[in-house]
Amino acid sequence: MCQYFHKIKTTTKFVILMHPKEFKKVKNNTGHFTHQSLPNSELFVGIDFTNHKRINEIIQTHQSYILYPSEDALNISTTVPPQSQQPLAIFLIDATWACAKPIFYRSTNLAKLPHMSFSATRNSAYEIKIQPQDGYLSTIESAQEVLYALAKHKIENITKEEIESFLEPFYKMIAYQKELIANPKSHAVRFKRRR
Repeated sequence: MCQYFHKIKTTTKFVILMHPKEFKKVKNNTGHFTHQSLPNSELFVGIDFTNHKRINEIIQTHQSYILYPSEDALNISTTVPPQSQQPLAIFLIDATWACAKPIFYRSTNLAKLPHMSFSATRNSAYEIKIQPQDGYLSTIESAQEVLYALAKHKIENITKEEIESFLEPFYKMIAYQKELIANPKSHAVRFKRRR
């Protein structure tokens, strides 16, 4: 999928916290795609990041939010984050909803961060993976929603076309996986021939 990445430069730092179970699926993981598409991003694998030196450095030097829906979350779709002398950092948890909770609750440094959310106006295009509820999006789709909002609020100078192309590797991955499901034997033969 690497040939389909469209890199978007941002002043906002995106910090992707990947659950170890997701790391094992790194070849088709949307957190990995998000990291590869955003040069100003960092990716860390684990569950408890409480004493993680680099993450704590980012929290101390950035106006940091964690993308996590809650009643008190700042809805970036409608609300501009308060101005700060520090650059903006947004933490994304890359895991199933069941696995996301341990990361959030065990990492006391993350639990103290203000929450950020967005208004989902669509369902996930991740057809081969069942989402727990309508409006739940994959990591890369969530990042795209945030990018739209950052551009809308003029926090980032990125075009609509750039943001729309952001999901190309995601769509290509889905198409490829659907093809594998429909024709598993033909792909197995092709794989053997390549080897």
